[in-house]
Amino acid sequence: MGGPVVPADLLLRGGRVLRSGCWSEVTLAVQGGRIAAIGEDLDALAGPETVVEELDGRWVLPAFHDSHVHPIQAGLEMNQCDLTGLSTLEGYLDAIASYAAAHPGRAWVTGGGWSMDSFPGGVPSAEPLDRLLPDRPVFLPNRDHHSAWVNSRALEIAGIDARTPDPADGRIERDAAGRPTGALHEGAMALVGSLVPTPTSRDLTEALLTAQRHLNSVGIVGWQDALVGEGLGMPDSLPTYIAANDSGALTAKVVLAQWWDRDRGVEQLPELISRRALAAQAGLDAASVKLMQDGVCETHTAAMLDPYLDSHGHLTDNRGLSFIPADALAAYVAALDAHGFQAHIHALGDRAVRDSLDAIEHARAVNGASGLRHHLAHIQVVSRSDVARFAALEVTANIQPLWACRDEAVEVLTLPFLAPAAREQHYVFGSLLRTGARIACGSDWPVSDPAPLLGMHVAVNRRSPDQPADAAPLLPEEALTVAEALAGYTTGTAHLNRLEDSTGRIETGYAADLVVVDHDILDDDTTVLARTRVTHTYADGREVHRR
Repeated sequence: MGGPVVPADLLLRGGRVLRSGCWSEVTLAVQGGRIAAIGEDLDALAGPETVVEELDGRWVLPAFHDSHVHPIQAGLEMNQCDLTGLSTLEGYLDAIASYAAAHPGRAWVTGGGWSMDSFPGGVPSAEPLDRLLPDRPVFLPNRDHHSAWVNSRALEIAGIDARTPDPADGRIERDAAGRPTGALHEGAMALVGSLVPTPTSRDLTEALLTAQRHLNSVGIVGWQDALVGEGLGMPDSLPTYIAANDSGALTAKVVLAQWWDRDRGVEQLPELISRRALAAQAGLDAASVKLMQDGVCETHTAAMLDPYLDSHGHLTDNRGLSFIPADALAAYVAALDAHGFQAHIHALGDRAVRDSLDAIEHARAVNGASGLRHHLAHIQVVSRSDVARFAALEVTANIQPLWACRDEAVEVLTLPFLAPAAREQHYVFGSLLRTGARIACGSDWPVSDPAPLLGMHVAVNRRSPDQPADAAPLLPEEALTVAEALAGYTTGTAHLNRLEDSTGRIETGYAADLVVVDHDILDDDTTVLARTRVTHTYADGREVHRR
């Protein structure tokens, strides 16, 4: 005879549950944070303490995981001068003025989130900031964090003038006379950013919890933080994660990608190993390392095989920036692989992608098959000859689907300046899957909206949620199916984060990481994805969001 029935902690009843690619009208029972049973009649598991949630026909999916995100950076911006919901100069200036007036005691105005397509040529100037705040320094990174908008007071404090040389890994925007105009790209951001007051430990903790609440609200219960350490002006967030985990405030399943200082070499390995051990003692995974190999196409700093074109369509001598020489990158990745680290490489241009694949191929040749889940993030342009190498080298394509559309950043600031071959190899998600590559999906938030359902909409339709249904898609042959896009945010990222045996699926024994949504995402009308909202999010059976 069986033992006494153990009551469930939670019953999700009256919904449609996604299993094996189709909907089943079943009940989910959760015990101890895991899915204990799935069936049509589980009322016998309802005890006096059981929470019974009637779903009224809504749809239940596995909760989402983000493969590349910057939660603390995003949380800081949300808690500072947040420009992410705005799109015009007037809107930005109103928000900046309101923030400055509300925080008169803060020496600097910081935050960020402006969009390049809000300014002519993608480049803002100091002039409107100077009129608004002539005596108070302003430092505002844009959404992709590859450029910053500053005023003249900030330039003055940093000692930046016409005589200041560009750093090797960046550029100061200048007028015809060589005078700085108020925009700093890539490594030049640090000339001012290094002077901005460092966030306190309390600021960082509040930022993490603000970000976690927002990510939960769009159905995300786990992520890989793509910058943990002192890099790109960010303070080290490892202590913040450890403290939040110790206190129980961190409910998400996280993997921490430690920052690789591109100004140093393999001498930093002992520090990375020590920090990995420190994280492990606290119950956290810091066995990934983030290497930034290039910039972005919009500022012509992504590393390209063919030169960029100028505004008249003529070839220039600029092929973008490789922050790490190809031979050094190969040596670094091999060393990381030998010490059990997963390489997480920012590679946006096709030359950066090729150099990164070459580096991983070198590591495989030197060290043998390690089983480590190396991956390339962003991969905006991939040469045709390199597409099949992802599967051959077991490299995961860490993609940000929301970018794969003809928005203004692509249509105006990118495609006109790329060689013809590169234009035809833009976000080639379908080709990667067809050649057997693994895909994991993320947002790069605060660079772009973290909502997975919006990312899925673009992955499937190759159009922005703001574009009409008859707008020209970006390379429609590279579209994913809804099932493929959903897998990227569930099983794909779970695999990348070495959690595929415990989360990302609705199966008995798996963590009760679940989202409830208000529309059928498998509807024939794939534009429904952008209209779908998360109504409930559960992490290990604990309700972390209710709309």
